Amino acid sequence: GLFLSSHELGASAPAVKSSLFRALHSSPCVLSPPPGPLPTVSKGTHVIVPLVEEPEDGRWEAAVVRQEGSKMMLSVSSSPAAAVGRYELTVETNNASGQTVSVRDPANDVYLLFNPWCEDDAVFMDSEVERQEYVMNDIGRMYYGTRDQIGARTWSYGQFDDGILAACVFVLEKSGTPPSGWGDPINVVRVISAMINSPDDRGVVEGNWSGSYLAGTSPTVWSGSVEILKEYHKNLGSPVKYGQCWVFAGVFTTVLRCLGVPSRAVTNYSSAHDTDVSLTTDIYLDENLDPIDELNGDSIWNFHVWTDCWMARPDLPPGYGGWQAVDATPQETSQGTFRCGPASLAAVRSGQVFLKHDAPFVFAEVNSDKIYWQRKIDGTFSQIYSEKKLVGHAISTKAVGTDERNDITDLYKHPEGSEQERIAVETASRYGSKAEAYSSPTAEDVSVEVTMDGEGPKMGSDAGLTITLRNSSSERRQLVLHSQAAVMYYTGVHKATVRKDETEVDLQPNEGGWSLVGVPEEQCHAVINRCVSIKNSNLYILLYNQRCRPLVVRRENAALTHEA
Repeated sequence: GLFLSSHELGASAPAVKSSLFRALHSSPCVLSPPPGPLPTVSKGTHVIVPLVEEPEDGRWEAAVVRQEGSKMMLSVSSSPAAAVGRYELTVETNNASGQTVSVRDPANDVYLLFNPWCEDDAVFMDSEVERQEYVMNDIGRMYYGTRDQIGARTWSYGQFDDGILAACVFVLEKSGTPPSGWGDPINVVRVISAMINSPDDRGVVEGNWSGSYLAGTSPTVWSGSVEILKEYHKNLGSPVKYGQCWVFAGVFTTVLRCLGVPSRAVTNYSSAHDTDVSLTTDIYLDENLDPIDELNGDSIWNFHVWTDCWMARPDLPPGYGGWQAVDATPQETSQGTFRCGPASLAAVRSGQVFLKHDAPFVFAEVNSDKIYWQRKIDGTFSQIYSEKKLVGHAISTKAVGTDERNDITDLYKHPEGSEQERIAVETASRYGSKAEAYSSPTAEDVSVEVTMDGEGPKMGSDAGLTITLRNSSSERRQLVLHSQAAVMYYTGVHKATVRKDETEVDLQPNEGGWSLVGVPEEQCHAVINRCVSIKNSNLYILLYNQRCRPLVVRRENAALTHEA
């Protein structure tokens, strides 16, 4: 006879939770993952479970728990390094009458998952309260907005809902990757990262930032992952329309928790998108300080959401295990596929971007400098200005055990402007395509600060910005202040220019002066009415010295927020 049991957890424990323990219970059996090439013992895709008298940890084995006449109950244990996924189960029985092999019944397929409770598993997490939060909690919080106006919404992960385990394993199987590699969480999260988006493998969610969602569901409508994963499974792998970063992160977190990998959704404010592995966010200007649109591929998003997952990193030097950044939003390719990570947070924090996977991209998201380049008469570019404190703020995730926001910026970067943070930036830049940007420091004797009174911009109201200039040198400075208010998507992509100004400024030694710039409501609407889904407007400020080369100045970020 055949018995399945989850006695170690108790009768009330959900079946998915028992699967997390990598424990199988049956009579003597043979296990093989159904998809992929012919299962083989040498690759761990065909498992013959031996019957033993004395069980040992760390290997496949079966032991008799109870025997009643011709019926036998066995406890089956698996290897901590076994491949996760769906196994077909067959039972071989030998007696005096000969050998009998059971007929495979899909109802008896076994789902094997990672086990964060097992010390020998690569995803082991030693804190029970953290395991409850990052594996067992099926409700989370997503953060959005701006660093000064942080919003939150509830997201239902639903990893224990009926049908979700089968849907998540279906995603893994549909990747077409060899099941022999599914015992390594590093490989599995890279596979899932690629499969959550759709551009190159018809993954779970199709991205859409156009503002037109008539062919599907607006990304803002989704409040959880269950409906998305069930629809994808039901339609046999047809991408679900539509998603943006928080949807990709929410679905990714669901799949990882369902497979037993501790994970959490993370929001980064003022999040950079580096398109050329320069580890800088580059703005190119012409001789008149106007943006050169065709060269300005880099951008800074109001916010961007990705996923952290927890695992050991035996492929890296000691000390780089723990939290890893992974991202399913299709931004840049990694080894030819739209995916990102796992990138060690410890490596990102210290600027060790040569450690895999995709640490340069994650570093740029949270700690790149924004550098302005001006085209010279001979067609080459020179650096005229840099902003060192603009990118990567208020990095947020749900706190353990509560619905409060937990700021984890310190896990990604040293305190902004500290010596350690600058060393990390300079260390990382050596491996970027623009290492010369950090070749020599430049004096900063003129500073500019942009501020807004009150709590920030209000929908339908004028936006008043105060620009404060200070000359900390002992010499007079004659400047031209170039300002531009540009309407942008929240992803940092330029849509239209609202207003441009050019003002001559004469600063005496050690003098501070100010100029008030207002962007009238009607002027904003004139542009916004020609745009779709406008969520952000940035004010660009440049100073130009009338008597010599451009000055390097400092300013604080300013943003206007609009919706249309």
